[in-house]
Order: sequence, then structure tokens, then C-alpha cells
Amino acid sequence: MRKYLMILLILLLLAAHTASATVEETRLGPESTWSQQPTPQSTAPGSVWPSVPPVRGELRVSVDLAGPKSGDSPAYSTPGKALEYIVTVENLGCSEVDAKLTVNPKSCRPAWFGWDETVLTIPPGGIGTEQLLVTPTMTASPGSYEFAVVATAENSKSGSDMARFRLQDYDYVSETSISGTGQFTMNKDVRSMNTGVKSNKDIYFSGSVDTLMKNEYLVEKAKGSNPNFQGFDAVENYVADNPGDALMGTEMVKSSLVFGGVGAKVQESYNLQGMEYEVQKIDLHHTGPDRRAEFQTVDNFTGYLAIDARQSIPGQRSTREREEFLGSFEIQRRLIFKDEPGPAFSCFDGSCFNFAERFNALSQWA
Repeated sequence: MRKYLMILLILLLLAAHTASATVEETRLGPESTWSQQPTPQSTAPGSVWPSVPPVRGELRVSVDLAGPKSGDSPAYSTPGKALEYIVTVENLGCSEVDAKLTVNPKSCRPAWFGWDETVLTIPPGGIGTEQLLVTPTMTASPGSYEFAVVATAENSKSGSDMARFRLQDYDYVSETSISGTGQFTMNKDVRSMNTGVKSNKDIYFSGSVDTLMKNEYLVEKAKGSNPNFQGFDAVENYVADNPGDALMGTEMVKSSLVFGGVGAKVQESYNLQGMEYEVQKIDLHHTGPDRRAEFQTVDNFTGYLAIDARQSIPGQRSTREREEFLGSFEIQRRLIFKDEPGPAFSCFDGSCFNFAERFNALSQWA
């Protein structure tokens, strides 16, 4: 009897262990099975596996100076003068993109740039362009500068390009801005034998004016597209208030051939009773790749104005233009005198000499 009780007790213990093992396996099985299954990328929001879109295109960027290029020489500028760049972005992908352009100023100051971010919409396989003005302040130090433009877009490989330029300092700066009522006189006289530049302004003013500006800048060893001499004049709303009032004077700029210029001269004489506006610019390029003298003016005035312009290159070219106005006029005037440097030789009785070097230096400079 005791033997049978022992056998029955063992069978009951075995049955209880089997039931406990079965319940534990049933509780852990579904949870363990779910946690081991990877979640596909197409699962509902909230999945722990984010979807990564494929890269379908590429952006190619170039940053170049606007206008013709002068060989491989770096861009040159001067403080306060804007450099115009063209940013070109090519979309190498098969779908339209909204390319975000961002300027990295690097060694430049962020305030120099016309924009720091912009967006270009570019069709598949197409090209987009954007103008970028870079204007170093008048307090900028001379030296080398660089910046970059980066283009990014969704599902596209980003692109970038870098641009470099050099700042030259001025040898002479004269800036005058006047507004008010009364009388004043002005005389400015600039002569640079190193560049063949001669400029003179002799002005008398009586009346009232909102703005009268007379600025001049000289860079004797200008490089690239920098002018050796630049003049900028502006007038806004001059009025002769009383009988006898006038804005009158004589202004002359000369590019002396003997001292390295292009043999050009422009002179203005005027006696005005009113001037609604004037915007005038003079550039003399003597040491850069494009040797020229350029004069541009837009005027609206009442009174007398004469413009006398000429160029003389012995043995090559001689031109002269003169215009006189008396009354009320609006005029637009542009003159460009150019010269390609090269020796001009003359021979007498088998003896040759460089005529340009010996040609009446004193009369050219006077």
C-alpha cells in the first residue's frame, strides 16, 4: 500500500511540471515571435525603421565673373566697387528640383554679398543662373579673398564651387557731396605721370541743390578690369534761386599718350540755371588688358553746355567731336576711345626711331 502511494505522488508531480512548462511557453511565444520579426519599410507611421529616399540626381555648380574673361588671371577689384558673378547650376537628374543656393563667405564678410540664400527651380537636365554681386566696403583691406556657393536639393547630390578675387588699394580718393543753399567754389587737380592721367575741375555754384557729388579715384598700378582713374559725378535738383545764380565751370580729363595713356581728352564747359539731374562716369584704363578712355553722361538741364572730345594717335588715328547746347535739354552721351599698345616706328634716311616716345611730350601734358 505504501508503495502505491509513492508511485501516485511521483505521477502527480510530473503532471504539475508539464502543465507549468506549457503555460510559460504559451505566454512568451507570441511576444518573442513578434519582436524577432523585422519591420518592413512600408509599415505604418511610428515604425522604428525610417524610410531613406534614394538619391536620383546631382547638381553641378560654377561661379564665374560676368562679362569677358582676361585669360587665367584672377579677378581684381577695389574697395567699394561691385564684382558681378554669375552662379550657374546644372541639374543632372531626371526630375525638376528646387535648388537652394547658399553663400559660404569664407574670408569675405557676409555683408558684402547681395544675397546669402536663394532658390532656383531647375527642370530635369536643365540649367539655372543667378546674379551675385560682391561689394567690398571702402574699409576693406587689400589682399586675396575667396568665397563659395553651395547648391542643395531633395533627392540630389549637392554641388559647390569657389571663387577668388584680389583687392587693390587706392592711391588717391577724393569724395565730395554737397546739399543746401548758398555759394561755393571747387577746384580739383590730379596729375599722375605714372599712368598718364590728368584731371581738372573748376566749379562755381550759387543757388540751391539737393545733391551735388564729385568723386575721383586713382589706382596707379591697376590690374585686371580695374581702371587707373575713375570719376563719378551726380547732381539732383539744382535751382538758380535769384538772378545771377548759376552752376558753372570747366571740367577736363585727359589720357596722355606720351605717359602711357590712349591719347584722349574730354572737356565740358557749362553755365546752368537749372539741372534736374546728372549722372556722369569717366573711366581711364591704361595698365589693364583693355586700354581705353570711357565717358558716359545723362543730363537734364537748362542753360549752356558744351562737350569737346578728341583722340590723337600720331600715324594711326585722329578724331574730334564737339557739341553745344543752349536751352532746356535732356541728353545721353557715351564716348569710348581705345588703343592697342605697340611701337610706332618712323624711318628717315635709313634711321628709325620710336615716334610715340618722342612725340612732343610737353604739349601732350599741357
